[in-house]
Amino acid sequence: MINISAPIITEKDIKDISEVLRSGMIAGGPKVSELEKEFASYCGTEYAIAVNSGTAALHCALYALGVKKNDEVITTPFTFVATANPILMQNAKIVFADIDEDTFCIDPKEVEAHITPATKALLPVSLYGRPFDQSLQEIAKTNNLKILDDAAQSIGAKVENNMAGNLADISAFSLYATKNIMCGEGGMLTTNDPDLNELCRRFRHHGQSEQTQYEYADIGYNYRMTDILAALALNQIKTVEEITEKRNENAKKLSQGLEKIEGITVPSIEANTRHAFHQFTIRVMPEFKLNRDELKSHLQEHGIGSGIYYPKPLHLHPHFKNLGYKEGDFPVAERVAKEVLSLPVHPSLSPEDIEKIIETIKNI
Repeated sequence: MINISAPIITEKDIKDISEVLRSGMIAGGPKVSELEKEFASYCGTEYAIAVNSGTAALHCALYALGVKKNDEVITTPFTFVATANPILMQNAKIVFADIDEDTFCIDPKEVEAHITPATKALLPVSLYGRPFDQSLQEIAKTNNLKILDDAAQSIGAKVENNMAGNLADISAFSLYATKNIMCGEGGMLTTNDPDLNELCRRFRHHGQSEQTQYEYADIGYNYRMTDILAALALNQIKTVEEITEKRNENAKKLSQGLEKIEGITVPSIEANTRHAFHQFTIRVMPEFKLNRDELKSHLQEHGIGSGIYYPKPLHLHPHFKNLGYKEGDFPVAERVAKEVLSLPVHPSLSPEDIEKIIETIKNI
């Protein structure tokens, strides 16, 4: 079976985790601090803050940005639910804006149309590993807004010489088991702002500053990462360039093999952008012989895994519909959700695997 994802665990990973267990320092300690330094260095930022999930990273960032009750945060409905739930966790209002069908990312024109005096921040998603549209930078600047990049899927991506993690006021990464680099469960924040850095560190640790233990400045949570997880993530961050290049190499082969098939649309990439290819996501258009779900089943029958990310936009789920959203509000996201299919692109694929994926689709 060619799986949609394949986490890489080495003997060194097992050895390093064992050493942490034997050390007795198994909660947050030197490995977490080392990982933060490595992560910040890789992204080109002043600060990195390790937490225990991508969701925690987003929640910390929203708190640090001062998002609170009655504030509005503009984000995309075409994403995993963890993008939007932390906005509700801050008692703020979610304002969805439709996506660009070519990039799958939030459409800057739609963002502009939804800005109000209550808007506090923009929360684009660098979906599938593609950096969010950088024209949002000027929109944010003009309207005195901050940008939080949900970079959960985009470690290794970049625009010109700026790495993901250094494209927004603050960025949130996931280190979940299936991500490009991972530690099972975990997350990371990156920023150049010392105030945001301090507020995130405080929020992850029950509202305590790291300088004044048992002095609680505000509400906080237990969002800390452990040294056990950090030991695994440290090895991964050191190989991220190799992983990213391999994913891009596999994506190029898939694109070349599939781009001339009628009814299949392969990902487009801007000239000044490096995609991280967390997912290689095609669109299965009406001109193709099968619909998206039929193609997924056909691939499964031939030993090829695939995934649908995401089958239904967030605004059509109950707790968002209760906010007043309904079918038809975001037509591009709703249409694309019926067409997208992600194919294996991970570094463990062999040339034969890639050829099998291409030929299986060609032969339909």
